[in-house]
Amino acid sequence: MKGMFKHAAAALVAAGFATGAVAQEKLKVGFVYVGPVGDHGYSYQHEQGRLALQKAFGDKIETTFLEKVPENDSERAIEQLARTGHKLIFTTSFGFMEPTLRVARKYPNLQFEHATGYKRADNVATYSARFYEGRYVQGVIAGKVTKTNTVGYIAAYPIPEVIGGINAFYLGAKSVNPNIKMKIIWANTWYDPGKEAEAAKALLAQGADILAQHTDSAAPMQEAEKAGKFAFGQASDMIKFGPKAQLTATTNNWAGYYIERTQLALDGKWKTGDVWGGIGAKMIVMAPFTNMPADVKALAEKTVADIGSGALHPFACPVVDQSGKTVECKGGKSLADEQILGMNWYVQGIDDKLPR
Repeated sequence: MKGMFKHAAAALVAAGFATGAVAQEKLKVGFVYVGPVGDHGYSYQHEQGRLALQKAFGDKIETTFLEKVPENDSERAIEQLARTGHKLIFTTSFGFMEPTLRVARKYPNLQFEHATGYKRADNVATYSARFYEGRYVQGVIAGKVTKTNTVGYIAAYPIPEVIGGINAFYLGAKSVNPNIKMKIIWANTWYDPGKEAEAAKALLAQGADILAQHTDSAAPMQEAEKAGKFAFGQASDMIKFGPKAQLTATTNNWAGYYIERTQLALDGKWKTGDVWGGIGAKMIVMAPFTNMPADVKALAEKTVADIGSGALHPFACPVVDQSGKTVECKGGKSLADEQILGMNWYVQGIDDKLPR
């Protein structure tokens, strides 16, 4: 009997159990990306956040990512992580919202975080960045730099996040250049370098001398570089793809949020909620201002500082929609967050029909 007990104790230690206590199990954290981690844009920046998270916690956690997951087939990927022991799962694209909620209902003891969505549950939190703040800064720069008074904008899908970015960009440009015009092409994709390149060429052919984008590849930047025109990077600093073309980039900084939420999960203090951070919270960081005159750079820096401090709001009232109607100002001096989050209309001056 004594020998058997000694053998059983040794087996327990070998299996990871310490005498009188259980060794703490690593927290498995999963990520689901809509694009490839090498897109050098949106998914790439989430991947940088994951890498920072892994570095911060070391062997306390184990992270996994699934890339190039189509939004319309994402439920299987999310459930794959749930079934393989991941206790905290970050799903990072708008179209993952309903699939995330469905999987979360099956696994009420797991914790889910959905980026850019608006639906929550007891075990589903939401988070996003105020991308529109960076777009406004881009618009101010574009309004000053353009020679043709025409800017091209490559958009992904007509959802509030993208529409709000277009509106903020235009308002920023209009604030410094009353003659600004915007040409918009809807790519109907988050990531397709071929389609994005063709859209960029079409916009350049229509007289745009600056390109902006809410799609995730560096193809538009590369087309601007080849054409000797200017462009703005999306989600990540894309200067290496357009050293003479890039004016700046609106970069997404997810590391701090991922570290904070994972620490809460490790401490048993994770709760659902919603976070929407911008320039002031450093979830939006502008890449260096390049290829522009010193006075434009100074104006861009002031615009960033004023947005960060709250002195300037991209949607300061009054805001007039495309039909000429003044939008109700529910936020006091600016549009309320819920108005921006539900934006499905263009501001006055945008000569484009919004897809439905």
